[in-house]
Amino acid sequence: MLDDEVTQVLRELDAGFPPVHEMTGPQARRAVAARRAPAANLDDVAVVEDRRIPAEDRTIGVRLYRPHGDRAARPVVVFLHGGGFVCCDLDSHDGFCRALAKGTDALVVSVDYRLAPEHPAPAAALDAHAAVRWAAEHAAGLGGDPARIAVAGDSAGGNLAAVAALLSRERGPRLAAQVLLYPVVDPGCDTGSYRTYGTGHYNTEAAMRWYWRQYLGGDALPDPAHLVAPLRAPRHDGLPPAVVVTAQRDPLCDEAAAYARTLTGAGVPVVHRHYPGLFHGFLTLPGFGPAESARQLLWHDLDRLLSTRSAA
Repeated sequence: MLDDEVTQVLRELDAGFPPVHEMTGPQARRAVAARRAPAANLDDVAVVEDRRIPAEDRTIGVRLYRPHGDRAARPVVVFLHGGGFVCCDLDSHDGFCRALAKGTDALVVSVDYRLAPEHPAPAAALDAHAAVRWAAEHAAGLGGDPARIAVAGDSAGGNLAAVAALLSRERGPRLAAQVLLYPVVDPGCDTGSYRTYGTGHYNTEAAMRWYWRQYLGGDALPDPAHLVAPLRAPRHDGLPPAVVVTAQRDPLCDEAAAYARTLTGAGVPVVHRHYPGLFHGFLTLPGFGPAESARQLLWHDLDRLLSTRSAA
């Protein structure tokens, strides 16, 4: 039974996830990394390449994933990994990025942005936007289409993707799509889904409040606030079409759904995929049946957005 599989997986995840809210940032990072399994889908892509790219007064790492085949001018997806702004890296989401490149036949650029607390907000968001700008400027040389750039991310990476979309509206480049997978969009931690699913469902309220403190360097939001809290942006019109994924048993469900409604209200085309019974982070679990079917739908949604735009 599907419900039995979900319950068993969720129970194992909840029991095995380290109590990050009782740790320092580096301790949490090591504890989360210790649970990581290597990617098993290495053949999904033809080439994987690590690079350093410029980002104002620094460089950041990116990992490029090239699908099989010699298709010219592929769409480009800039991907921001989750991990509460504190944990995870290029390796933690390697398998997902390989699957994303294969499923959408897109060039994927995974971003090794700066992590908190060593680099508080808005460092990660600025790195995300720098990577988007670099991808757009170099798309043609990489075999990509500069008119079909998407930004995507899961959890905290969904926050960074949403902020990068806001910054791109203000500063360029023009994006074709934004993909927000159970995104963190507001530090309030006070919605109904927090009250219902804040404990016992893998991602917890205690962990989320701790993540926010690490990222903000305290409790105060920067000015402007939407550099870290995209739900609080003064306006949301003019943003690229969005795919927003939410999971019922996720503390972040209500805020992510509110963001989807906010985008729709601002005239942004939105596909909101809600998954009853599922939980935070499910899409990146290899071998998890519900994740496989949801991924296929995600590839379809993203391909539909990117296939409607071509270089002019």
